[in-house]
Amino acid sequence: MKVELERIKSDILTLAEIGRNAADRGIYRMAFTDADIEGKRWLTNRIETAGLAASMDGAANVTATHAGTTNAPRVLVGSHIDTVPCAGALDGTLGVVVGLECLRRLHEEAISLKRTIELIAFSDEEGRFGGMFGSHSVCGLINPELLATMSDLDGVKLADEMSRHGYNPLAALDAARDPESIASYLELHIEQGPVLDHLKKPIGIVDEITGLFTWSVWFRGEANHAGTTPMEMRKDAFMGLADFAHEVPRILDENGSPRSRATIGKAQILPGAANTVPGLVEFSLDVRDTSEEVLAELSASFQKALSAIARRRGLMFEFQQKSYLKPVQCGGNIVEELTCQSERLGLDAHHMHSGAAHDAQIMGRMVPVGMIFVPSKGGQSHSPAEWTAWADIEAGANLMLNTLLSLADSE
Repeated sequence: MKVELERIKSDILTLAEIGRNAADRGIYRMAFTDADIEGKRWLTNRIETAGLAASMDGAANVTATHAGTTNAPRVLVGSHIDTVPCAGALDGTLGVVVGLECLRRLHEEAISLKRTIELIAFSDEEGRFGGMFGSHSVCGLINPELLATMSDLDGVKLADEMSRHGYNPLAALDAARDPESIASYLELHIEQGPVLDHLKKPIGIVDEITGLFTWSVWFRGEANHAGTTPMEMRKDAFMGLADFAHEVPRILDENGSPRSRATIGKAQILPGAANTVPGLVEFSLDVRDTSEEVLAELSASFQKALSAIARRRGLMFEFQQKSYLKPVQCGGNIVEELTCQSERLGLDAHHMHSGAAHDAQIMGRMVPVGMIFVPSKGGQSHSPAEWTAWADIEAGANLMLNTLLSLADSE
């Protein structure tokens, strides 16, 4: 079976206009904004226009099903349609639109399968309110305290935004699924990186999804006059950061793996005056790997390095872990099936890990998961420049359709 590419094109380009900013051409469809709710209504309409039944759970996840002939655990396929500010047209959206197209084709051809296939468009994958709200809810990882306290960077509470649109926030507790009711979860996504584009490969088959931890780190020294304080008598907090930044590659080489990543993405120097020795530096540290053991070793190594630098520079240091996500291994049988189907379709696939978090990472805590990547032009994502060739989108969609057919008809 094959998808209808023109229908996928139309859906992607139409949805891209919901939340579009005319000035910068970016899409602003952040979770539970008016544009996001309009997107949910658009998706519901497209599902119903296809002759499928649409529904919404307590976390405002939009779903549709192609019913199977048995009550065997179902196969889920999906992603999300919320965006970061000033987003491109494909991140998340592609997986939902392709999932819908797969259900449409099965419905049009009246294909009978043993397992029900369910499309799910998760709420707030981009973490406006601090987490992947929709998939966390499905996995039973939401509680009343979280619902009452989750807020965005501007202090807007999730519960207030849900209530504003007529949703009962506490109903998200009822979105939790029984793991025994789900056989697997599949997601198609743009790579959001340069690997496939560089290799000129149309398909990536994900074998692992990276884990990560993020820290806020502080070096505390002593602010002093830039002209009167001798170099050897300074407690310069910024020099502590400079020393640590140079240590990062060494620590990755000695304690990491080829899949390790570490990034200092944000720093603040105080007092922040040109003629004052910095007395305080606060910076972020984002560390990723596909092995939980490697992440633990990197954590210990970074702490030792920070401690040694602080001691040498006469500083104090402290850190706070802001987030932690466990790595996820993709289901072995799903990876095998994706590999088999890509070979059958004549697609040159590259096995790779995902360096970004996705709803599949949360679902992987509960059920076997699989991911298909398609190339991102120039590796660009989270910007209006984000794009993927239509031919690559068609290849990924056909791989998803035929894999769903196989998995939904298995014992």
